[in-house]
Amino acid sequence: MTPTPVVITPTPAVITPTPVVITPTPAFVTVLQCGVYVTYPIDQPIPVPSCAPSPTPVVVTPTPTVATPTPPPFNGELSVTEDGSGGFLIPRAQLSSIETELTSGELFDLIRADAVTLDNESVEAVEPLRLANPENVLRVESVIDSELWEFLFPIRNEAYTYRRFLQAIAKFPAFCRTYEDGRNSEEICKRSLATMFAHFTQETGAHAPGWEGAKGNPEWRQGLYYVREMYKQETDTTGPYNACSGWQGDRWPCQGKSYFGRGAKQLSWNYNYGPFSEAMFGDKMVLLKNPELVADTWLNLASAVFFYVYPQPPKPSMLHVIDGTWQPNAADKAAGIEHGFGATIQIINGAFECNKGTTSNQAKSRIAYYKEFSNYLNLDITGEKLDCADMKPFNTDGAGALMINWDKDWGWNANTPANHSFKCKLAPYQTAYSAWSAGDYEMCVEDNFNVQATDENGVIIPKGE
Repeated sequence: MTPTPVVITPTPAVITPTPVVITPTPAFVTVLQCGVYVTYPIDQPIPVPSCAPSPTPVVVTPTPTVATPTPPPFNGELSVTEDGSGGFLIPRAQLSSIETELTSGELFDLIRADAVTLDNESVEAVEPLRLANPENVLRVESVIDSELWEFLFPIRNEAYTYRRFLQAIAKFPAFCRTYEDGRNSEEICKRSLATMFAHFTQETGAHAPGWEGAKGNPEWRQGLYYVREMYKQETDTTGPYNACSGWQGDRWPCQGKSYFGRGAKQLSWNYNYGPFSEAMFGDKMVLLKNPELVADTWLNLASAVFFYVYPQPPKPSMLHVIDGTWQPNAADKAAGIEHGFGATIQIINGAFECNKGTTSNQAKSRIAYYKEFSNYLNLDITGEKLDCADMKPFNTDGAGALMINWDKDWGWNANTPANHSFKCKLAPYQTAYSAWSAGDYEMCVEDNFNVQATDENGVIIPKGE
């Protein structure tokens, strides 16, 4: 008898930014379409796409980078000159200053701090019971040892080893870190683990309590059964998960591979593998060329931690919901969104599981798993809002709202050639340019206005350098 998984199969469309003036709307709704969460204005109809079924994916957009010197503030008009070939030149220092100014602020800084990653050499050095393991790994080991890992996930795929679990934790120092402001670090760590375990049990569990292959284990302990999407093999080189044309294909070029769901979050599509690769390796091509690494290495669990730590604006990150960094404002409260596990369901798949008036079957499963994991970790969840049946979507007035992608600013400037703005602006939808990637602002301006950046001596800097 083969276990029957619960697979979420919404069917979306690829978003292609349209060159028109973007007018802010009071609220947005985020839906899962063809392996990616897509945000639409709430007062517009949601297009019905056509695509093959896919499991719940991870939206991968932010790419934390190594800290670089902050450029001096730029106050004044851009120095735009013609290059004699129909294009334009702008000093890189001015572009960098604008980028820094637009990505500064308390919320940006909080998220950027949580997005810091450990170098991969240090991640590879992590071993169970190693005294030199990073602090957050030592804390996780004190909560989940190898024996408990075996107990909680007894029928997991062999690729999900305890060591890889610890390595995935090590990659993200903000996960199970020490809080210096009086918050209970151990309790937050346990709640984070219970939350994450509940969600990837829903996403990758066998969901077959009566199946003999489950060896008598209850459904909440059947997580991590799948590491690859059902019926998919690494020999597949084509499929519905390759957006190889348009801006997605230009930015995240396909490499003759199939980007089907892999790992604890079933990462799907080339335009998710590329950004995740940049976050993990600083190079988009590593996983575009070798997507199997998301199934066969510690990346299979790192994808789940990644999804937990990063926000999907206007939604906050699950980490900020659980550790209390996110504090619901009036708009959030009006939408019925409160602290607790229910808000994390709204984050992960709210368009299909929340705001239904009654608890959906998928949400019931997530809640049941969370209760079991919390009980086993000796967590008191009394009074915590677990459900999301009455939660409306997060919107742009909420406390977690933050635009994190660059798009062309169609504004007018009387003091520049052709009166173009020669600027990009933050946008509430996915584009080829991420506000988390240093230099993407410059790339956005270059691509949209036929611009080349110059150094302090006026020498043209080759694109990408």
